[in-house]
Amino acid sequence: MGPALRGCRRFSGGAAPNGIRQMFTGIVQELGRVESFEPHQTGARMTVHCDTVLAGLEIGASIAVNGACVTAVQLSESTFSADISPETLKRTNFGGLRSSSFVNLERPLTVGARLDGHFVLGHVDGTAELVALDPLGEGNWWLTVRLPHELERYVVSKGSVALDGISLTVAELAADLASFTILPHTHAHTTLNGYTAGARLNLEVDILAKHIEKLVR
Repeated sequence: MGPALRGCRRFSGGAAPNGIRQMFTGIVQELGRVESFEPHQTGARMTVHCDTVLAGLEIGASIAVNGACVTAVQLSESTFSADISPETLKRTNFGGLRSSSFVNLERPLTVGARLDGHFVLGHVDGTAELVALDPLGEGNWWLTVRLPHELERYVVSKGSVALDGISLTVAELAADLASFTILPHTHAHTTLNGYTAGARLNLEVDILAKHIEKLVR
């Protein structure tokens, strides 16, 4: 497996000692809208229209966009811009973003904050294919995705993964298919409500699984 995505290693604004990695929780704070996505010869620049995550945001601060940690390089009253590296484009669904696409946004976990999801690094491992998103009734949904072969071994029943930056618990696992129950709030306030079969979702597996694999080799 290639290297994980890099670029969001320190807390901004002096909120934590140097050298401490950024952490996210997989609890989406806002659904942003892509204002522009400009491919460059290497990488791209993305500008996102949003509101909540801009509060107190400074140049150099980190934001998880569809679960991938990016750095704000330009700010306005209603947008932030971030440069996207070739590695990020390769591993994420960013290549399919267009003007008016919606994206999940989350600011990093602050020291002393409640952890409601699970530890998410913002280092996307690859993309999963959406196989089905079926209604269960009363606003609940059943999401099934196909895992990339190289990441199957890190996903276990009742374990945690992040899909498009959303912290989810694996409800059912069969070969390369993983299924999840999606609650009404999650469906209504994330990118999931705009996806159809065949869509690619950014996948970050539990970092503990990868550490354990290396230790037991």
